[in-house]
Amino acid sequence: MKTCLAWLLFSSMFWVSYARAKAPAALPSIRVSDDKLHFVDSTGKKFRVWGVNYDHDDAGALIEDYWVSDWPRVEEDFAEIKALGANVVRVHLQLAKFMKSADEPNAASLSKLADLLKLAERSQLYLDITGLGCYHKADVPKWYSELDESARWQVQAKFWRAVAETCQASPAVFCYDLMNEPILAGEKPETDWLTGELGGKHFVQRITLALNGRSREEVAAVWVKLMTDSIREVDSKHLTTVGVIPWAHVFPGAKPLFYAPSVGEPLDFVSVHFYPKAGEVKKALDALEVYKVGKPIIVEEFFPLSCSLEEAAEFIEKSNTDGFVSFYWGKTIEQNEQAGDIKGAIVAQWLTYFRDHADENKSER
Repeated sequence: MKTCLAWLLFSSMFWVSYARAKAPAALPSIRVSDDKLHFVDSTGKKFRVWGVNYDHDDAGALIEDYWVSDWPRVEEDFAEIKALGANVVRVHLQLAKFMKSADEPNAASLSKLADLLKLAERSQLYLDITGLGCYHKADVPKWYSELDESARWQVQAKFWRAVAETCQASPAVFCYDLMNEPILAGEKPETDWLTGELGGKHFVQRITLALNGRSREEVAAVWVKLMTDSIREVDSKHLTTVGVIPWAHVFPGAKPLFYAPSVGEPLDFVSVHFYPKAGEVKKALDALEVYKVGKPIIVEEFFPLSCSLEEAAEFIEKSNTDGFVSFYWGKTIEQNEQAGDIKGAIVAQWLTYFRDHADENKSER
């Protein structure tokens, strides 16, 4: 009897130890450093972002289009992203998938988001959760498109509160990005919340259709505060940001709007999107300097779309930022090479560079 009990005790201890050995280490949480200039994890180690946008697959489908019917594909993609050496995955959540009505969040979508958080934790990857997407215009409900500014903002605030409530306990959350590339109307009123189409998607969205006598800074400040306050009602620790178009790259000398002192105070760090053009690396670097406003800064979208691989590498090496987020569209290096077309060759070449330079770009500089 004693021998049996001893064996049971030994066996249980063995399996507990085995399970602990197999389980991934807990992800340390990420915060802004005490000097407000960089990121550090909960152990005090400097953290640099080397990530990918997981915004759609190679055929253009958004994650919410397949994460119910084909969850194993999401798991496979996360494993492939991890194998590339990434530490952050930027996911893009569509408002229409997360709000059933102006007042009711979609519980099923929030449940899948919870599953994604658990997958990120197991994969040792952090999530940049970008929200309020309306990328597929056909999916945007009529009730949402017809709301006036105030009512639309209230729906957006409820979206963020529901998402943050789902995410608040997870160490896998790197940040909440309030909206991808928000813009404002000019002096002339607009009639459509969404701007032009790119590759079948509407990535850019207006937060107002008319200034109505207000300054652009005033409108942006009220919107940013409303969104961040909604998050802070349920989550006081995870970082917030807004991924912006670098207008200083388009119009040299232009000043940041969402990172102006009167607007960006609630935001924890700067996110800006860059696609340098051939022969204009210095112009891009000069524009990037405009967004260094005393907060950590990451280039949240980056790809050698209009420049060579060598020029992209030069921009990364000279940028002096806290990280980069490129793209992964569900195909490995080998699968892109086997595609046998120009797009596949370019993506394969870039992903090879991304993988081969992961360690140096995640290390402290």
